[in-house]
Amino acid sequence: MNIMDIVYIILAVLLIIIILILVKYNQLIRLQNGVKNAKANIDTCLSKRFDLIPNIVECVKSYSKYEGETLDDIVSLRNNYLHNKDLNIKQVEQMNDKLSHFFATVESYPDLKANTQYNNLHQELSRIEDELKNARIAYNSDVTRYNTLIETVPSNIVASMFAFKKAELFQAENHKKDDIHINL
Repeated sequence: MNIMDIVYIILAVLLIIIILILVKYNQLIRLQNGVKNAKANIDTCLSKRFDLIPNIVECVKSYSKYEGETLDDIVSLRNNYLHNKDLNIKQVEQMNDKLSHFFATVESYPDLKANTQYNNLHQELSRIEDELKNARIAYNSDVTRYNTLIETVPSNIVASMFAFKKAELFQAENHKKDDIHINL
């Protein structure tokens, strides 16, 4: 074996390594963009949800004597969302807590539940909540694929070379896994 053969072997190995790095890098970018897209889909569902909330709040205000504080909190959370689109998962969960409590309390008003306008709004919100649930599932699936690629060999080497960071899964907090108890 002469010197030129060794040079060609080294060049071939280097070319294979470069191609592998490029393939893994592109794969990481595709998955990272998928995570960003899935997060944007959650954001879209949240926007729909919060666009519908003022209608539900007005409907509830006209049919109940429910405390204004909870309604004000929800409107405040909605306005916070509209002005700060880059909410973290904890802030979204806080909004979800308030909405869950609000709708659980609304269920105790039979006149309100019989109102056609409220029923239509509630059905629309239920549809949006299903979309949001599906968007969260898709987000977690994309995050899992992305994080798995970052953690597995050889893509973990490429991920560390280019400073790819793990994404955060959307998880329900422990207290949300318990039954809801409402004291009226």
